[in-house]
Amino acid sequence: MPNHSELPVASGTSRPVTDAADATRNRVRGAYARVAQASDAGDCCGEASSCCGVSEDEQINQLISLRLGYTRADLLAVPDGADMGLGCGNPRAIASLKPGETVLDLGAGGGFDCFLAAAEVGADGHVIGVDMTPDMLSKARGNAVRGGFRNVEFRLGEIEHLPVADGTADVIISNCVVNLSPDKPQVFREAFRVLKPGGRLAISDVVATMELPESMRDDPHLHSACVAGASLIEDVETMLRDAGFEQVFIAPKDESKDFIRDWAPGRGVEDYVVSATIEGVKPALG
Repeated sequence: MPNHSELPVASGTSRPVTDAADATRNRVRGAYARVAQASDAGDCCGEASSCCGVSEDEQINQLISLRLGYTRADLLAVPDGADMGLGCGNPRAIASLKPGETVLDLGAGGGFDCFLAAAEVGADGHVIGVDMTPDMLSKARGNAVRGGFRNVEFRLGEIEHLPVADGTADVIISNCVVNLSPDKPQVFREAFRVLKPGGRLAISDVVATMELPESMRDDPHLHSACVAGASLIEDVETMLRDAGFEQVFIAPKDESKDFIRDWAPGRGVEDYVVSATIEGVKPALG
């Protein structure tokens, strides 16, 4: 198994893990800043369609989202510009949100999933979106104002170090974000911390069905495109259980290979990764 704790540098040596992790985060932050800026400017971001699937054409973004499992009603329920055609699934399909619940979205982007969750939890509920990219945060906050979403807030922060108090959320959702993290065990530990006892994790993400070749693992473009950072399914399950989650369930979606193929045409990435729904429950007290 490749050692993901170190990344190659130009000199041929390796940085310490903290420097490597920061380098990865900075690359991802830069890629998604360009996505947000390109979306605002009406230009294509130049990354692969998927995590970087933003287009100058709103209709293209809508078609991508419909392909991921959203409905036309979902697309009409959010402010213009909130649906950026990002993600690899629809986490709300498994989240079973209820009125009055507090929802935390990891990697909220332009706020698309937050706004849809806000409608489900209602005026007595609350939705918190966290994103590490200031440009995305500004975009999401602007969308919230335009849409009149009073039960949604957006916070700047990394998903490995959530700006959220212990025991805050009833449900955590996320769409194709955890694979981007250089420290996924820490992401799941943080998720466990901020969930209430009995709270649940319900995310869509990309997982690996077999070890990726080094040529893919070491490709920065494929990392930002939600491929190179994917962990093996059994490793994700271990991370979740080690963090304390119970009732862990990971469901790979083989049909996702059809759109994953478009993320890096001709690279064969669909032979190694698929979208999956990932669930877990924090044990209730007593």
